[in-house]
Amino acid sequence: MATTVDLAAPAAARRHELAAFLRSRRERISPEQVGLPATGRRRTPGLRREEVAHLATVGVTWYTWLEQGRDIHVSAQVLNSVARALLLDRNERAHLFVLAGVEDPSPVSDCATVSPALQAILEQLDPFPAAVISSRYDILAQNSGYNWLVGDLDRMPFEDRNLLWMVFTDTTFSRRLVDRDAARASVVARFRASMADHPGEPAWKELIHRLRRVSPDFEQAWQRHEVAGQTNGLKQFLVPPVGLLRFDFTNLWLGPRNRTRLVSYTPVDEETRERIQQLEQLTPTD
Repeated sequence: MATTVDLAAPAAARRHELAAFLRSRRERISPEQVGLPATGRRRTPGLRREEVAHLATVGVTWYTWLEQGRDIHVSAQVLNSVARALLLDRNERAHLFVLAGVEDPSPVSDCATVSPALQAILEQLDPFPAAVISSRYDILAQNSGYNWLVGDLDRMPFEDRNLLWMVFTDTTFSRRLVDRDAARASVVARFRASMADHPGEPAWKELIHRLRRVSPDFEQAWQRHEVAGQTNGLKQFLVPPVGLLRFDFTNLWLGPRNRTRLVSYTPVDEETRERIQQLEQLTPTD
């Protein structure tokens, strides 16, 4: 017997979750917290719906429908007002926009920091290359093994320590990367998929503008609009003077998927292990 798939179910479930979230945030706020007079005993905790609507300067009926999970149009401007009225913090505000299916004009950004504990993990992985990569493909930290592989990143401006920039411009990384064309197509497709969560962020748009100005190859790849998810796999580098290095690379997520991750490189064969030992005796070069 054929089954019917209810395509509206995910949207309905999200509206139901939005309704429950709004009620929970409303019920935790006392009138005194938002400058409203206490009006005696209340049957329900927190604010009333009409009080939230007043604070957010939206219609009571409209807010009631929103909290009932009805299928209504919601703008970013109105959600901003509701977030302020409900005293939402940054994470709660981001959750509100996700549940409402609306692009947040002021999204929460990735925290581009590396803790001492994470830095210690990188160092413990030496001589195997490893780096901490943000969702925007910025290299936030790396160990000596990674520098031996791609050149001394500490000598590069921070805004250039980005995998897209490094693979599409004349860098040690792009010169040493075997099968560079396939790597370029792959990283652009993965970056486009990741950017879907950050469409309005200036830093992401600026990186795209920089690359489109300097690299016709990037422009061509970007216009194909291909998307791909993060995967583990094989990566090869031709590193003078030791020769070919072959690694299995693994993404270790440090938070929600498609955010910051630690990428480690494990030698595929004994030749690569031996050549890494040789690289340890050298100084990273450009």
